[in-house]
Amino acid sequence: MGSVVISHPEKVLFPDDGITKGEMAAYYEAIAPLLLPHLRGRPVTMERFHKGIGEEGFFQKSIARGAPDWLPIAEVPKKGGTVKHPLINDERSLLWLANQNCITPHVWVSRVPDLYHPDICIFDLDPLQDDPDTLRRVTLALRDLLSELGLTSWVKTTGSKGFHIAVPLDGKSDAGEVSGFAHAVGKLLVARNPKDLTLEFSKSDREGRIYMDTGRNHPPATFAATYAVRARAGAPISAPCTWEEIERGKVGPTTFTLRSMAERVATVGDIWSTMHAEAHSLTAALKALK
Repeated sequence: MGSVVISHPEKVLFPDDGITKGEMAAYYEAIAPLLLPHLRGRPVTMERFHKGIGEEGFFQKSIARGAPDWLPIAEVPKKGGTVKHPLINDERSLLWLANQNCITPHVWVSRVPDLYHPDICIFDLDPLQDDPDTLRRVTLALRDLLSELGLTSWVKTTGSKGFHIAVPLDGKSDAGEVSGFAHAVGKLLVARNPKDLTLEFSKSDREGRIYMDTGRNHPPATFAATYAVRARAGAPISAPCTWEEIERGKVGPTTFTLRSMAERVATVGDIWSTMHAEAHSLTAALKALK
């Protein structure tokens, strides 16, 4: 596979499904042409599972000593030092990531060299319970609100419980403005849908409502990368879908899986491929929100 040898390819990462490390690496190798344009240049936080998803995993931001010298890094300042995030810009780096038992790469909303001007704004709709109709309704309500503000939005499954809604940006607004914009949109949408939505982070305060997570937009916050495998039974994928599929209730948060993606991609290709050709300025939308 590429020029990275996958060690212990027989290791079972998804015990309920018998999906091995080798099978996961093969998925990432096959999806690389679609995935890499969305991942390139974004600092990655790795979600790793040395013993498979049956046991506790861990998040790792900084690459350890012993990482290959060809692996590009983004060195980001933090209190008392720096964090050396891996950058996954090519297939070799992606396979290196899989070889670290990294099931899910989580990424920034911005790319090197300008890490404080996001090129995407992410809204994460995160339900506590399974209620497809309500989730679909609020997802479409968010799309319509963004449209009112003159913004085109794109949607993907999270591979977990909800959907990610994305607005491609022209990179002119800084992280503070993008974060403020996301929060203002969240407040307005919650005010319009108080029975279904909440901005309360604490699960005990949500009272069964869907959490409107607007906090993914200021580094070092992250979101699950487009086409990433998620560490859940069935190996669901965080995969782009169409608004029509959401409207018709054809797609749920875990509809696409590692084993069904080849067929999906053969049918639809990369639905998000033209996203960044339609990048938006937030200037008018920020004015409208005020």
